[in-house]
Amino acid sequence: MAADYLQQTGVFLAAAVVAVPICARLGLGSVLGYLLAGVVVGPSILNLVGNTEQIMHIAEFGVVVMLFLVGLELQPRELWRLKVPVFGLGGLQVVITAGLITLSCLLFGLDWRGSLAIGLALSLSSTAIVLQSYSERGLQQGEGGQMGFATLLFQDIAVIPILAILPMLAIAEPGSPSASEGHGGGLASLPGWAQTMISLSVIAGVIIGAKFLLRPVFRIVASTGIRELFTATALLVVVGIAVLMGLIGISAALGTFIGGVVLADSEYRHELESDLEPFKGLLLGLFFITVGAAIDLNLLAENPVLIISLVLGLIAVKALVLLGLTRLFGISAPHRWTVGLSLAQGGEFAFVLMSVILAHGVLATETARLITVIVALSMALTPLLFIINDRFIQSRFSGTDEGHEADDPSAGHGKPVVIAGFGRYGQLAGRMLKANGFPCSILDLDPDAINTLRKHGLEVYYGDAARQDLLESAGCSAAKVLIIAVDNPERSLDIAHVAKRHFPGLKIIARAQGPRHAFNLRQAGVDETVCEAEQGGIGLGEKTLEQLGWGAWRAARASRRFKQHQQETYRQLAESWGDDKAMLNVQRSRVQDLDRMLDVDDDDKALQVDAAWRTGLVAETLKGS
Repeated sequence: MAADYLQQTGVFLAAAVVAVPICARLGLGSVLGYLLAGVVVGPSILNLVGNTEQIMHIAEFGVVVMLFLVGLELQPRELWRLKVPVFGLGGLQVVITAGLITLSCLLFGLDWRGSLAIGLALSLSSTAIVLQSYSERGLQQGEGGQMGFATLLFQDIAVIPILAILPMLAIAEPGSPSASEGHGGGLASLPGWAQTMISLSVIAGVIIGAKFLLRPVFRIVASTGIRELFTATALLVVVGIAVLMGLIGISAALGTFIGGVVLADSEYRHELESDLEPFKGLLLGLFFITVGAAIDLNLLAENPVLIISLVLGLIAVKALVLLGLTRLFGISAPHRWTVGLSLAQGGEFAFVLMSVILAHGVLATETARLITVIVALSMALTPLLFIINDRFIQSRFSGTDEGHEADDPSAGHGKPVVIAGFGRYGQLAGRMLKANGFPCSILDLDPDAINTLRKHGLEVYYGDAARQDLLESAGCSAAKVLIIAVDNPERSLDIAHVAKRHFPGLKIIARAQGPRHAFNLRQAGVDETVCEAEQGGIGLGEKTLEQLGWGAWRAARASRRFKQHQQETYRQLAESWGDDKAMLNVQRSRVQDLDRMLDVDDDDKALQVDAAWRTGLVAETLKGS
């Protein structure tokens, strides 16, 4: 049994490694890559795997993790900003689409329970494919991209009540197995009012626990400095909530989603997202492969006209509903077509809902397989719909180019500065920047300090800035400057290497603990270094000059000139690092340059230097970027 299980897993992973990069290169998206990989290794073609139910049960946990992460991303501020399109456009789209599809299924002679289940499943679109396509075409900040995102956001939220409704549809007759084993779980023998009270109490417990108990737990775990322990704790939270919800017969996805929403404003949000993202991606990929393996291509071969007609009908219904609603909400014509065609497919959640529907006996197996094939084919046609929109629809609207809307810097919601390390150095830099109108995104590894700073109203997040995914979550892809202010010289070098490799356009200013550390930072690609010992020494020298009779302005000018000379010296030494002879020549040359510089007394130049000094190094770099 174990050997068969490992063999199936190995086949699935090998198929994904081959199929997903090919589909990604062709612009079809990773979800279709997983599905096609499953189709190839499944019974319809190569028949390399047998019963996929065991792997399916494990892979379904990826859906639970995904909903937890969806909750983490659903901050109240973002939801409030998009409240009208989310609940208006998104809500009407799901209700009207589900109603029309349900009515169509009833006309085909299906039972009302099965018709409603199909309508709810097919009302959802593919978040993964659509958002990836928006990103590739630069549509995220355009009106069409924003409305499409709002609709997808409501669909993600709608999955929670849909998952709660589906088990109720399985209650056919009193005393039947579905009725006794369905929604009530271990509480089925209790009166209805007792089940409701217990369920509400457990949900309230999850909310209170996530709000007040998990933060101290994460703080204790983070203080150990063991990254694997934090990851294990994050998984334990998700599994624990899922098990608790399962015991009372409530959807595990509902519980984890609620827990994610409560933790959305936590200082550990970015770390949780980064630690759980690989598990979500891997398990969801495995889930989609098992879905693909379960697709029976014989159905398409036996009924090509029927299936193709149903696929085109689904796309037409969803597109027409969205075109009508976007017109009702006053969205301009080119953006209406972007929303209508981009969201006209079925979504990956339909596969999740089909598995739940089958588990509760709401639909016959053959009907569920037919729906799965329809959804997969509609998703496969999505890239074609985007091409049609780009080449044939948008070209009709002269002077309209949605892609340029993303070039507006004010459209983004990121912060211009990311600070890694918020000790005494980072705090001073952050306070100065905030006082001058530059908000910062802050990462630190000291859980006690983070807790204290957040009590004072500062948005500081727990996380290791040497990880590319944490820097991405903190906003480095949109930021202008990264300040490295950590205490540990080795960690600062690690952060610099990662930031320069993954965010080449980002300006980096780093705290150096000495000349050698400054050289190493320069070699790592840091744009500017601030040596703490040097800054203190120059400050002492400046104050000494004042005591010796120099005016404050003249002493500040000398200090600024000396700092500039040191920065240039570090740059030249970094370029010559490893060549002892060249470094010696640089040192001699810089000593002579310093003597010549101190002999110069150009008042005009001094005024320029003084003005630059008053602006400050960080603000000057921000302006230049």
